[in-house]
Amino acid sequence: MRPSRRAVITAATAAAVSASPGTAAAQPRKKLRTGFERLARNGYALLDGQKVGIVTNPTGITREVRHVVDVMHADTRVDLRAVFGPEHGFRGTAQAGGSEGRYDDPATGLPVYDTYLKSGRPLADIFTASGVDTVVFDIQDAGARFYTYIWTLYDCMEAAQLAGKRFVVLDRPNPVTGRAALGPVLHKEFATFVGRQPISQAHGMTVAELARLFNGEFLTEPVPLETVTMSGWKRSEFYDASGLPWVPPSPNMPTPETALVYAGTCMFEGTNLSEGRGTTRPFELLGAEGIDRRWAAAANGLALPGVRFREAYFAPTFSKFQGRTIGGVQVHVHDRDVFDPVRTGIALLVTARKVWDGFAWRPDHWIDKLTGSTRVRTMIDAGADTDEVVAAWQEDLAAFRAMRRKYLLYR
Repeated sequence: MRPSRRAVITAATAAAVSASPGTAAAQPRKKLRTGFERLARNGYALLDGQKVGIVTNPTGITREVRHVVDVMHADTRVDLRAVFGPEHGFRGTAQAGGSEGRYDDPATGLPVYDTYLKSGRPLADIFTASGVDTVVFDIQDAGARFYTYIWTLYDCMEAAQLAGKRFVVLDRPNPVTGRAALGPVLHKEFATFVGRQPISQAHGMTVAELARLFNGEFLTEPVPLETVTMSGWKRSEFYDASGLPWVPPSPNMPTPETALVYAGTCMFEGTNLSEGRGTTRPFELLGAEGIDRRWAAAANGLALPGVRFREAYFAPTFSKFQGRTIGGVQVHVHDRDVFDPVRTGIALLVTARKVWDGFAWRPDHWIDKLTGSTRVRTMIDAGADTDEVVAAWQEDLAAFRAMRRKYLLYR
């Protein structure tokens, strides 16, 4: 029997809604299992006899959208004693640059300790005071060096070593694939919480792979480390192939599409332009007062692979230019397989400086912390074009790619 016209329209509408704008919708791979799912399926054997604490946030969920803390707390096979909250907090109530402080979780009664901006001995003392034997890490990353959760991972590994604790990392997908490392590599003298160690701007690794790299290359003394890998994940896959629900890892990372551009457009935090905070499309919308259609035209004229730019006007509800209508661009990725977020971000910086005479770096040179050296800022100021800036970091990047290779866990 032929389907009714209404059924055909409904099916077509559902397909259109499921597809990301400008990209083909991937068919979810039902067989993918996260590190937590594999840990639970094995009866939590890895945690047997251990007093457990977990570093997590709202992304630590099952595919049924239950939080792993709630699941483990209700399971007699796990002796869960404490939760450690990162930036934005365990339950996610804080904005950028904030945390939830120390409190008892109303849902479970567990003590929640604040790790944000804590490292070394002070963080080790928190682990000691909590009474745990093993610290577990389960947070969804966004794939960029300056996304702070990977440095929470690093700091917690270092502190666990100092406190004599065991460390377990439960893996989740890199939402923008693990195909390649891209962008400049941090120079150690520019180390901050948006980049503790010399890795590339888009690292192309999962958190378990990063933990192995941190332990093998950067920690003064390695921590007793175990990783629970995913099954069914391929390095070439974007997040929508996972079949997992997306929970914003932070308030300004609302969708996987945000993560796709973030490794490049977050560099606008280091300028006087809005990076789209306070809009529904943070890091996809960029702009400032006085910018008009010429920026989109200049960026489109570069014919960058996989991306187009739309003249856009918007009024951020908070952050830069709060409540004022500004002009700029919206970044539209139409072929994510060839899109390079870091090269695109550099091209947007170069063209913004050329078409808008109000362009300026933040007075504190935050761009140097984001990019990992003075090179991007000074080269753009000297009139370098996109190709010249990108060429300048290739030697450092090749060395990082070679180091990275031995810590990869997936094909």
